[in-house]
Amino acid sequence: MSKTLLEYLPGIVAEGKRRASQYLEQLEGRNRVSLQTRELVIPSKDVSDDDLFRQLRRNEVEHDHPNRLIYGDNLLAMAALLAGDSERPSMRGQLDLIYIDPPFDSKADYRTTITLPGATIDQKPTVLEQFAYSDTWSDGTASYLAMMAPRLMLMKELLSDTGSIYVHLDWHVAHYVKILLDEIFGRSAFLNEIVWKRSPFAGSSKARSKKYPVNHDVIFVYAKSSMYHFRHQYEEYSDAYKLRFKYKDANGFYRKTLLKTYSAATEKRLKVEDRWIDPIKAGAYPSYKQYLHESKGKQIEDVWEDDLDTEEVDFDDNVWEDVNSANPMAKERVGYATQKPELLLERIIKASCPEGGLVADFFSGSGTTAAVAERLGRRWIVSDLGKPSVMITRKRLIDQDARPFLYEAIGDYQVEQAKSVLGRKFRVGELAQVVLRLFGAVPLPPEISQGGALGRIPDEKALVIATSPNAQVTGSTLRRAQQARLSVMGGFDKVYVLGWNFADSIGHDIEALNDDKLEVLVIPPDLLDRIGKKSDLVKLADEVRFSTLQYLSANVVSRVKSGIGETITVNLNNYVLLSPDAINLNDKNREQLLEVMNNEPLALLEYWAVDPDYDGQVFRSVWQDYRGNTQNDGDELRVVTKAEVNVPLKPAARRICIRAVDVFGYESEVIIENVEVDS
Repeated sequence: MSKTLLEYLPGIVAEGKRRASQYLEQLEGRNRVSLQTRELVIPSKDVSDDDLFRQLRRNEVEHDHPNRLIYGDNLLAMAALLAGDSERPSMRGQLDLIYIDPPFDSKADYRTTITLPGATIDQKPTVLEQFAYSDTWSDGTASYLAMMAPRLMLMKELLSDTGSIYVHLDWHVAHYVKILLDEIFGRSAFLNEIVWKRSPFAGSSKARSKKYPVNHDVIFVYAKSSMYHFRHQYEEYSDAYKLRFKYKDANGFYRKTLLKTYSAATEKRLKVEDRWIDPIKAGAYPSYKQYLHESKGKQIEDVWEDDLDTEEVDFDDNVWEDVNSANPMAKERVGYATQKPELLLERIIKASCPEGGLVADFFSGSGTTAAVAERLGRRWIVSDLGKPSVMITRKRLIDQDARPFLYEAIGDYQVEQAKSVLGRKFRVGELAQVVLRLFGAVPLPPEISQGGALGRIPDEKALVIATSPNAQVTGSTLRRAQQARLSVMGGFDKVYVLGWNFADSIGHDIEALNDDKLEVLVIPPDLLDRIGKKSDLVKLADEVRFSTLQYLSANVVSRVKSGIGETITVNLNNYVLLSPDAINLNDKNREQLLEVMNNEPLALLEYWAVDPDYDGQVFRSVWQDYRGNTQNDGDELRVVTKAEVNVPLKPAARRICIRAVDVFGYESEVIIENVEVDS
């Protein structure tokens, strides 16, 4: 007889603790997980003449930890936050509040609908997301709990002694996760089970047929210690309750409230304030005037019910009278399936995070936590594995004119994957030889193969170089590949460079080399997961596709003095998407995509930004445009193709960088050197 889920739980908790301990042990070592800053976002759709960089430095002085949007597996993101780096210290014990809304339905549809001019494309999850979701539910709820256990343990390490965590779930897994939370945080740390009634009920007729309709989620609240921060929240009294305040004097409406116990001092004070009411008859209790305007309202309890009548709301005004599901017609709606209303997060943040405190969300989805924390003056860190999520969050924060924030990614994502699939002591050379064989190349003899990275395709007389997952393909990599083509084994007619990770400027570097005997291809990012799940490399070789890189073309039109500043005009010229075969689409959607690629390639761009003074290290975007920003051209489906960036005057030449992200989340950039002011 197989074990029940409850019998599996002790083992799940033990394994979760082991995995969490593994990351905690590496915090000080050379193998610690790191974060790479991909972009310093300075939200501005039309940059003013202010010195934005000086403003940013002031912001960083005021806040030791800048706000951070992180792309990647949250387990690795949290490990990196705990480890810290040379620029930012460890975040251990620094978070005042964590709110998470993890996926809790194994049958959920994680597809993303992308609307392009003349086409609507349903993209399945990216390969990394797809394998993450499949692993999460491979053995049903047991797999889900195994995913959550180490993550909750790292969250506990990140929480401050005055911090608390809110875990938002529904009936699929809620009560199993509560057992995990009791084990990790302690049963005594449990504060509340909040019931959030969603409205209106949107279930199918089948869901209503033989049971009560399900129309609520639960939010479990746990504290790190007995010193946790909490402030009661209040809502306005109902109209029926207000009718109790039926008396009125010069100070406002009041009701008579009996005083069953009081002191002489209290009686004296109330008489001085003209609030004392003598008893009606001898032996009765006196009363006092309780004014309506002095009350904070009705104290919010643990059942959050929606009183909003959606049919009577003026959606254009985006009125929210209580906490309900984000209405699809509301202005805050960003088209994300699991989006939660801002008022829900506002209530949580105001209750459990002090002013100026730090909020985190490691399943950030549409970015509601970051958006609300920003609006309420709290600092924030959010992360998500989904590229659509981080793109939506970045646009949402830019749209609300947020303070400058960092967009970061896991520094050695592929290395961590390799350790997970092939073991913590995997050898890079062995992995390179697997990649070579899957590409159809024969590994070269050990004495000349540079650690197993070189192979050849005999029929083409081509050299193949498989780079390491902990290396980045740069212009220097390509120049070394050119030399190897000429020198290894007497020379080859062509050289292929197979890469896991690429410098943002790689398209610029390939164009500058202009070498038709050099071809750069992308190793499928899901390859390590496929290797771990399929032992037959011959069959796997038939399925694996190595794709070409995406490529952006742009130029600086002019750089003109304008008063005490200058205006830089940048044009987008063309965009070439990486091979459509590398994108998880069905045949019909792939045909639609090819049509857009051929007819209007720039319509594939979701977001682009300009750094007018790129230092080669951190991309500082001081101008941005994105699809959906209709302030520039009124077109929701296209970005503008010309930017006019107003910045302080700089007498010297500029190094200008243009970075773009397409609708599938792929990034590319152009660097333009030595741009002088027009005479």
